Amino acid sequence: MRQIALMIALLLTSLTASAQGTYTRPTDKSAQKAAARWVRKGEWRNGFTAAKPDKSVNLVEFQSQYAKNKQQWDAMFRWLAETDLLAIPKGRHKIGDSGLVASVEDSKNDPLEKRKSESHRHHIDFQYVVKGSERFGIIEHESSKAMGPYKPDVLNYYYDASLARFYDSTPKGFFLFFPDDWHIAKVQTDKEDQSIRVIVIKLDYVE
Repeated sequence: MRQIALMIALLLTSLTASAQGTYTRPTDKSAQKAAARWVRKGEWRNGFTAAKPDKSVNLVEFQSQYAKNKQQWDAMFRWLAETDLLAIPKGRHKIGDSGLVASVEDSKNDPLEKRKSESHRHHIDFQYVVKGSERFGIIEHESSKAMGPYKPDVLNYYYDASLARFYDSTPKGFFLFFPDDWHIAKVQTDKEDQSIRVIVIKLDYVE
């Protein structure tokens, strides 16, 4: 009887995991807790205190990539801390000699059907909305299908919108999209004003 109950419990656990779907790189709970502690400690900030990672961010990936490529991450956070992000002209700005470029975009959100989903294999998208609110979507993997061949460094997808997870930005949070985070940017929110200023920086993804 106990063996049957155990089998049923395992089956239910498997079905629940399947129903939840895959939205990012899987990590275990102990690694998640350790990464959350690391984020709270804030040694990664390098003077940047205006925002923290959004709740959608894979903190295990964040901690791992920061450790593997600390120089680039430190340069980015230092630039964010020392730059007036509302006053800087729109356009592309080199971040010292780090090899990074910050794209300062004054833009507008669009209805979901006008926005493409995408992922990147060699870069991490850092997106920080410093004015207005932008809605980001993260799509489920198993129900999605690539629209065409991979073109450096982007792959677009057909996806089930009913399974996508959506998050609205504020200037108090930034987003990180790693290769396993198949995402949609600049989606229309419920607010009247869809104008935004967003800082986009592509960091190298280190295997």
